[in-house]
Amino acid sequence: MTGRAVSTDGAPKAIGPYEQAWVVGGMVYTSGQIALDPKSGEMVAGGVVEQTRRVLENLKAVLEAAGSSLDRVVRTTVYLTDLSQFGTMNGIYAEYFGSNRPARSTVGVAALPRGALVEIDAVATVG
Repeated sequence: MTGRAVSTDGAPKAIGPYEQAWVVGGMVYTSGQIALDPKSGEMVAGGVVEQTRRVLENLKAVLEAAGSSLDRVVRTTVYLTDLSQFGTMNGIYAEYFGSNRPARSTVGVAALPRGALVEIDAVATVG
């Protein structure tokens, strides 16, 4: 594959055979981030609010390590184990993305790794 793998200590290490992100052709494609604390590797305490904040902090760290940022994100996918929490997640998401409003899909799922309540991946421009 032509491109470069991205890895940062600012986000949790991959919990499987994958990279945190890949930069290919001026774009960065992130793996899904869940609410693991990058230092301890443990899930953050709390509910959807705390988990969404941690997920977005992890995503931000991966994007920055790739030479990008949240304001360069063009698409995200959000996975929620409880779609009744959509409004709560959406409020935190809006705080992080501000006036940048990437295309987005939100999907209700039965379960996520490590018992996470939310997972988000992103595609962004680099440079």
